[in-house]
Parts: sequence; C-alpha cells; structure tokens
Amino acid sequence: MNILILYNSVIFIALIIVFINFLINNYLFKDISNYNISNCSFFKNIKSFFPLISILIPARNESKNIRRCLRSLIRQDYPNYEILVLDDNSTDDTAQIVKNYAEKYKNIKLIEGKPLPNDWLGKSFACQQLADAAKGEFFLFTDADTLHFKNSISASISALLENNFDAISVFARQITVSFHERMMVPFANYFLLAFLPLLLVLKSKNPLFCTAIGQFMLFKKSVYEKIGGHFSVRKEILEDIHISKQVKRHGYKFMIFDGKNNFYCRMYKNLNEVIKGYSKVLAAVFDYNIIIQSFITIIVFLVFLLPFILLPLGIFLLDFPQKLLSLIIGQIFIILLLKLIQTIRFKNRFIDIFLFPISVVYLLLISIHSMVKSKSKSGVYWKGRTYDVRKEDQLKLVKDNFLKFLF
Repeated sequence: MNILILYNSVIFIALIIVFINFLINNYLFKDISNYNISNCSFFKNIKSFFPLISILIPARNESKNIRRCLRSLIRQDYPNYEILVLDDNSTDDTAQIVKNYAEKYKNIKLIEGKPLPNDWLGKSFACQQLADAAKGEFFLFTDADTLHFKNSISASISALLENNFDAISVFARQITVSFHERMMVPFANYFLLAFLPLLLVLKSKNPLFCTAIGQFMLFKKSVYEKIGGHFSVRKEILEDIHISKQVKRHGYKFMIFDGKNNFYCRMYKNLNEVIKGYSKVLAAVFDYNIIIQSFITIIVFLVFLLPFILLPLGIFLLDFPQKLLSLIIGQIFIILLLKLIQTIRFKNRFIDIFLFPISVVYLLLISIHSMVKSKSKSGVYWKGRTYDVRKEDQLKLVKDNFLKFLF
C-alpha cells in the first residue's frame, strides 16, 4: 500500500507541475484577434504601404471545402494580397471551382500541380510549388478546409510585425460535430497547453521547443527561402512542425497564436477520418519510433486514465485508505480542471468534460492503431496517397489513388 501511495504522490506532484505550465501557457498563447493594423507600429510608420501577402492553398479533392474557403478569403480587410490555389492532382471538380473564382476575381490564380516526385511527400511538394509561383513579401500557407474571418490576414501580419517575429503559426477554432470528433480533436489543444513550454518556444533557440499547424503558417518570404522552404521538409509527414523547427534551427524567431476568433476548421467528419488522421499524426510525432510511442502511450494511460479506474475500485472493492483516495481524487480534480479551462477558452461542449476518460480511451486505441499501421506494409494513408513509413529516413509514396483513377 505504501508503494501505491508513493506512486500516486509522484503522479499528483507531476500533475501540479503540468497545471502550472498550463496556466502559464494560457497567458502566453495570445489571441491573434487582439492585433490589428491600426495599432501596429509598423503600419503607423509606413502609413499607406501594405506589403503583398501571398495566400497559398494546397488543394487535393477539396470540392466540398474550397468554395467556402475562397469566399472567406476574398472578404479580407487587408488591402493587398493574392490567392494561389494548387490543384494537387484532384479527381473531383476542385480545379473547376477555383477556375470559376479566378475568372471573377483577379487576385485568385489556379496552379496545376505537377506529378509527385519519388523523393517528396504530397503536401510539402504542393506547398513548394505554391511558394515558387508566389509574388508576395510574405507567404501565408492555409488549408482548403479553413474558414477565415475578415481580419484573419490583417491580424496575423500585425502580430508578426509588431512582435518582430520571422514566422508564426495560428491555431484555428476546431469545429467538432460528431461524437468521435469531440472525443479526439480537442486533445491537440489540451496536450499543447499542458506539456509544451511556450515560454521556451518564445525565448529558446532550441528547435526542440517548437510546434506549428499547417492550417495557418505565415512566413517572411526571405526567411522561408533561407531555411530552404518546404524542400527542407520534403520527406516529413508533419511538414508543418518540422518547418517551424527549421525556422528556429536557422536562428529566426517563431511563435504560435490562438486564432479561435479569426478562423475555423473542421478537420474530420467521421470516425474513419479521425482514425486515419490521428494515426498519421501520432506515428509521425514520435518519428515512427515504436518504443518511444509505446512508452508515452503507457504514461498517458497511467496519468490520465488510471485514476478514473482506481477511484471506484478503491472505494467499492479494494478499500483504499483515505490518504490514497485523497491523492487519486486530487489527480482527477486537476485533470478535469485542465479540461474545464480548455473547454471555456476554446468553446467546447461542457458535457465532454465528464466524458474525458472516454476521450483518453480513444487516444490510446488510436495510438496503438497508428503503431501497427506505421510498421505494416499497408502503410499510412492520407489524401488518397499511401506512404511507407517503416523506415523514418526512407519515407516514400507506395500508392497514389489518382494514378489508379487514370489507368
């Protein structure tokens, strides 16, 4: 029993440390909507000069999303931007939709994507083609399934220039509708704020302390080119995180922002998409190292799920002493308090606070699934392409459904 008390004391102390980091991160994770051109010293000094921003959208079979995305982007209050959409070998009418918009709006342009080379992964190649065609002084990469408010661009460029950053990434408000989405998607913000020390993202030059999301990444063009662009991350599944690390690796300043009041995104719409999407992400986060991923998966089980199992067992079956029960209750309180703060900030559903243990079960099962898929011949599937990721340094395309469609 003393071992159980010692173990739960360690977990309780660890959760207190996590909670403190969570509170600090909530302060440092600035709302991008607090920035605007009228208050930005750069634009006050320059006055009428507005540098050209290239909005770059890789699109592969996005006919269900691209209209809404373009409709939101053409309503921006920033006065000087171009929109380039790369049709990445789509098999639907993505290209035709963009062509229709390009005929109506002069600042929208469609780029036909080239066939994917063997030594590139899909999204990185699409983004690099977009960058090569862009004319702006700033590059904004955003996804086709995003919906932008009118101040999306002006707020982000103001935040970058006001803080003298070289690149930033803005995290959208994630729309979750189905039960499966609600159980999994909010984990990204939960673990981001709980475990990543944003103070070190802001201050440290170590690329270890860095992350990003490809839904919204803004670069100074000169910085993007000096770090090697997407060519430098051409074989990375998580090209967004790795290119943010490239920014730091080259000595430039990078930071992430909260964009919940500036743009929305619904990443997945059903259980199948949730499993495929997070299986791809989780394996890549750990560089396809099954030992490390297994260890972290066990830690997540011990810290975030086991207390919910031990409490009823300790009360009704095992007759735990009061001290041990108090430690377990304390752990659960901190875990749910973190979830409560996250729910309020990101406007998630309050009922999901009490479903948190189910969320953890989802996470654990998908993590196991991702390990199996990453080490199997079937590979990791995403956007109609399948990649062999069994050897992290030899990632390669093994199947492209577009080619199957053609032949």
